Amino acid sequence: MTSASPSLNTLPADTPPSSALGEILQETLALTGRLFVQLRRRPSTLIAGVLQPLIWLLLFGALFANAPSGFLPGGESYGRFFGAGVIVFTAFSAALNAGLPVMFDREFGFLNRLLVAPLRSRSSIVFASVLYISSLSLIQSLAIIGAAALLGYGWPGFAGLLVVVLTLGLLVFAVTALSLGLAFALPGHIEMIAAIFVVNLPLLFASTALAPLSFMPSWLAWLAAVNPLTFAIEPIRALYSGQLPLSEVVLQAPYGSLTGYACLWILFALALTLFLLVRPLLDRKLQ
Repeated sequence: MTSASPSLNTLPADTPPSSALGEILQETLALTGRLFVQLRRRPSTLIAGVLQPLIWLLLFGALFANAPSGFLPGGESYGRFFGAGVIVFTAFSAALNAGLPVMFDREFGFLNRLLVAPLRSRSSIVFASVLYISSLSLIQSLAIIGAAALLGYGWPGFAGLLVVVLTLGLLVFAVTALSLGLAFALPGHIEMIAAIFVVNLPLLFASTALAPLSFMPSWLAWLAAVNPLTFAIEPIRALYSGQLPLSEVVLQAPYGSLTGYACLWILFALALTLFLLVRPLLDRKLQ
């Protein structure tokens, strides 16, 4: 007679909760440390993740440096306007690549070795990926925030910086959940990289990163107004304009006006929804 196998998140009845949580934390930190060891050996991912948005910030800032006065709402410089978009795009790109290490572990057989290892919870594999990508995207985003400040494109203040980190964290969690789902749903890394290329730049251009909604045709304005990147960009842009707290309107969308707090709640709902949608797939693949 066979017994049903326990869920990934179910612990033996005789396991003290504190001991079990400690073991899961230890497994998560160990697997996260392995990812950082890989990063230290091949730091090109970290370097490229900072260089690309920095080059964009320099080139676009210089391209529109002599734009006519009043070119943008509020008369701000294009570098300051574009800075918020670059910060969000930096975090978004890092999170979108979250599934690649898992995909390579699948292809090279390391994931199978983890699945047969005596782990307290296989969920620690997912927790490690989320922790690693969150840390990496935060490092890259802070580097761009510092570079933007040095270039004279503004500084959100220390209180504003905390809100920026919160906003990026919500976006990163949502996109990481999606990327991990793709890592287990797609057959290989070629398809994964293709999906990243298809999604990456179109989402950037169909957002308010490069231009305000008022510059766009109506169909593109509607796309940008429902783009998750826009819900992260506009609160951060408001923080750079000294708008704290975020109780005022930051996004004049075709369907209505949204405050900064409303944008954050939308990002929270998106992150929660994607996590709930992806979790059954992760549970099934990690059994």
